[in-house]
Amino acid sequence: MSVFNYEKDSDGIVTITMDMTGPVNAMNAEYADAMGSTLEKLEAESGLAGVVFCSAKDTFFAGGDINDLVKISADAAEAVFTHVETSKQFFRRLEKLPVPVVSAIKGAALGGGYELCLACNYRVALDDKPVLVGLPEVGLGLLPGAGGVVRLINLLGFEKALPYLMEGKKVTAKKALAQGLIDETVVSVDKLLPRAKAWILENKNDEAAFTQPWDQKGFKIPGGNSKNPRVSQAVMMAPQVLMQKTRGLLPAPQRILETAYEAITVDFDSALRIESRNFARLATSDIAKNMMTAFFFQMNRVNNGASRPEGVAKNPTRKVGVIGAGMMGQGIANVSAMAGIEVVLKDVSLQAAEKGKAYTAALLDKAIARGRADEAKKDAVLGLIKATDKDADLEGCDLVIEAVFEDMDLKNKITSNTENCLVEGGVWGTNTSTLPITQLAQASTRPQNFIGIHFFSPVEKMPLVEIICGDNTSDDTLAKAFDYVQQIRKVPIVVNDSLGFFTSRTFGQQLMESAQMIAEGIHPVRIDNLGKAIGMPVGPVTVNDEVSLQLGVRIKDAQVAQGLVSVEDDNRPMATKLLDTLVKELNRGGRYHGDGGYYDYSKDGKTIWPKLLELYYKPELDISDEDIKDRLLFSSVIESLRCLQEGVLRSVADGNVGSLLGIGAPAWTGGYLQFVNTYGLQKFIDRCDELADKYGERYRAPSIVAEKLAAGELFE
Repeated sequence: MSVFNYEKDSDGIVTITMDMTGPVNAMNAEYADAMGSTLEKLEAESGLAGVVFCSAKDTFFAGGDINDLVKISADAAEAVFTHVETSKQFFRRLEKLPVPVVSAIKGAALGGGYELCLACNYRVALDDKPVLVGLPEVGLGLLPGAGGVVRLINLLGFEKALPYLMEGKKVTAKKALAQGLIDETVVSVDKLLPRAKAWILENKNDEAAFTQPWDQKGFKIPGGNSKNPRVSQAVMMAPQVLMQKTRGLLPAPQRILETAYEAITVDFDSALRIESRNFARLATSDIAKNMMTAFFFQMNRVNNGASRPEGVAKNPTRKVGVIGAGMMGQGIANVSAMAGIEVVLKDVSLQAAEKGKAYTAALLDKAIARGRADEAKKDAVLGLIKATDKDADLEGCDLVIEAVFEDMDLKNKITSNTENCLVEGGVWGTNTSTLPITQLAQASTRPQNFIGIHFFSPVEKMPLVEIICGDNTSDDTLAKAFDYVQQIRKVPIVVNDSLGFFTSRTFGQQLMESAQMIAEGIHPVRIDNLGKAIGMPVGPVTVNDEVSLQLGVRIKDAQVAQGLVSVEDDNRPMATKLLDTLVKELNRGGRYHGDGGYYDYSKDGKTIWPKLLELYYKPELDISDEDIKDRLLFSSVIESLRCLQEGVLRSVADGNVGSLLGIGAPAWTGGYLQFVNTYGLQKFIDRCDELADKYGERYRAPSIVAEKLAAGELFE
């Protein structure tokens, strides 16, 4: 029995109900067999009036099978091209049927699923929240390879189609209708198939209705082809805009842009072949493999709860207390209330707590101005936040998150004074970026209910939360924290305890390495520029100024005073001395402290602080750009490997997802651990040795790399 159920009704309309073996309909070998035999049957069908494609699953069609794509070897480009060209003929044959073909879209139609819809003459979708359409392949390092680029350009025009292709935008049925991606919506699922069939009956005798626009004589691409002045200008500007966004590090957007240009320049079928060639080049690249591994497989693994304890019932948070209404606390209160959770926002004064609550009001005002919220929404969310200076108002919380400064004594005092406000079995979470959870939990009478919940700033924008388990943290507590993070629509990674955990340890290495290089005599602007050249969102020198040089020095001094680290542990003494000099002697604490940091700041922007160059810059220093780039990248990769080797990281997936979403790992790497896989383990060891011989033992590859190499394994 075919996984494409074939039913012909009394009106001559054939309904193809896709119900493939796996959890979703996908383009794989099973699909090829089913689509091939279905087309043969349709082409031979007598009395055929029309065709409807629909799905028996919750989604319409998920697109290409990523399990197959990620296995493609680097030398298989020609085979991939041939395979894609063969698959494309299915859609061309579908378009050539002498009857109307309609897609009846229930659930998501993304990637290859939407490409199937584009090959149909008409697209009807259920107007429902789970219904999304789009071509998100660029986020996996690919381009739509089943005709998506070419058909969307021909359907919408170059300028209008480009954001959906270059940004991978996914839109609801309502927005898709407004933008021309689909043709009609229905309000209920029971109306979907009848409406699709009705359209066929209304148009079965209209040749224009069942001939694709691009196959009709005299067809012109909406907005014009490459000769149109407006389109020509857009074509000229697009590469510059793209380079600013990707810095040439992500080939998929570049290939998409090339294919889009060809689609407005050459004939339709030639453009399809060009699209196939570009798809083959991307699908066989290491970057695509990295991005598919991290953004699809490992992201799904994390979001599906691989790090959540098994056998523990879901435990949603009903009332959360947030202690500390500063930058982090106000953000935590905001995302909690936005998720419908009752919030008690406490600070030392009511005025400070009210100021923290006003942060949510300001964000909602911005959303209202952009048409993304209304006054009723604002009132409802603010009604969930109680600003207070009284511990008693925390009574009844099933989760409390303390979000005060990184001072162990202060955090311990708050824990001791307010922990009893939790309901029985309630969980105490500390928002700390560095302090060991096991040590902080010593102030608790219930260390099994104590856990680290590390947010990133700004909380409402950053998608990641790092959950840290202490030595005594129970599975129930971990599950509660995990459920809360998903409840506020964030991505949770779970790590074990150590000073700085995973993200702060790894992020800090890059900042300290940039300080070390400044102390060695390298120009700070060169370091920033080369950091951006490897894909850092912002250069590391600028980042250090933004997050505060002073804060880093204060935290380090506190750690030394509390016995958490010793001076002898410092493997970058030049960097430490430089930062101490800047902060303690020269009052250069960073952008928001004193007179600036590495940079001076004014209304006109930033300029490097002249005295920094006088003190440290050595123009005669001979160091290659490649060494600087690798020092910045490898410092974070090596620390990630150490975290995995020491058991701080519980899984490779948590490490890759955490580095991508939390600390700015370049997307092309697929995360700091995945980077090693495609770089090559032996090549990585060799390059680490080169760097270590030149710049210090901190660059020697951790032993786990050689162990994996000897075992013939990758970091998976």
